Amino acid sequence: MRLVTLVAGALAIVAVPACAWEAIRLSSDPVPATSKEVRETGAFGTIVRNVSDATLTAYAPEQGKANGTAVIVAPGGAFHMLSIENEGEAVAKWLNGLGVTAFVLKYRLLETGADFPLQMMRYMSNLGSLRTAVEPLRPLATADGEQAVAWVRKNARRYGIKPDRVGLMGFSAGGAVTVWTLTANKPKSRPDFAIAIYPGLLPDTIAVPKKAPPLFVAAAMDDKLAYADSVRLAAAWKTGGASSTIVTYENGGHGFGMKKSGKASDAWTGAMADWMRGQGLVGK
Repeated sequence: MRLVTLVAGALAIVAVPACAWEAIRLSSDPVPATSKEVRETGAFGTIVRNVSDATLTAYAPEQGKANGTAVIVAPGGAFHMLSIENEGEAVAKWLNGLGVTAFVLKYRLLETGADFPLQMMRYMSNLGSLRTAVEPLRPLATADGEQAVAWVRKNARRYGIKPDRVGLMGFSAGGAVTVWTLTANKPKSRPDFAIAIYPGLLPDTIAVPKKAPPLFVAAAMDDKLAYADSVRLAAAWKTGGASSTIVTYENGGHGFGMKKSGKASDAWTGAMADWMRGQGLVGK
C-alpha cells in the first residue's frame, strides 16, 4: 500500500489503485487550534488527537474483491481522541476482507494537551460534564459525518461503490456522531444503513427519522458507559417503525473494538458480518 498525499477535495484527487490509502479533506472551516494534530501510541493504543480539520482515509479491497458496499468508520475516544487503530484502521482492513470499501473518518475533536488522559478520565466519571463540554462541538462533528456520507456517495463510481449502499459505522463517541448524522435526516447525507458499536452520549430523546435506514447495534452488558444507551437506541429505532438488530454480550466492557480479549464480545464481528449478509450488503 502507498500513502497518497492529502488533497483538498474531489477535484484534486487522482485515481489510485485498489488497496491504496487515500486521505480526503472534508472540512471547509477547520476549528482554530493552537495544538497540532498528534498521532501517538500509549495506554490507549495508537490514537489521534487534536483533530481540527476532518478527513476521510480510504481503504479499498484487493482488486476484483470489491462488492459495491461502502462503510464509513468513525472511531471513538470521548471526543478527546480517536482510537484510530483499534476502532478505525483495523476495522477498515477487516471490512476489506468482506469486499467492503472502507473510509476511516477523523471528525473534529476537543483540543487537548499532554495531560489529556487525566482530563478524559475525569469527564468519563461524570458524563453530564462531558455532554456539556462536547455540546459546542456537536454541530461540527455532525457536519463531518454528513459530509463524509455525501462525499462517498458523490464519488461512488470511482471506487466501484453503489451509491445506495453507503453505510455509517461508529464506536462509542463515533456512535454518537453516527446517531447525530442519522437524526439530522438530510437526504444527501443520510446513510443507507448504520452500525453503532457501544454508542455513547446519546440524547435523552432519540428522534427516529422517517425512512430511517436499518440499524445494527452491539454492546457488552458490563459496559457501564454505553450499554444503556445501546439498548435505548435499538428500542427507539423499533418503536419508530425502523429495522433494528441488537446483539449483546455478557462481558467485554467498553472499547473492545477489534482487539481480542477472550471475552464474549469477541464475537461481535461475526454477528455484524451475518447481519450485513442478511441485508444483502456482503456475499455469503
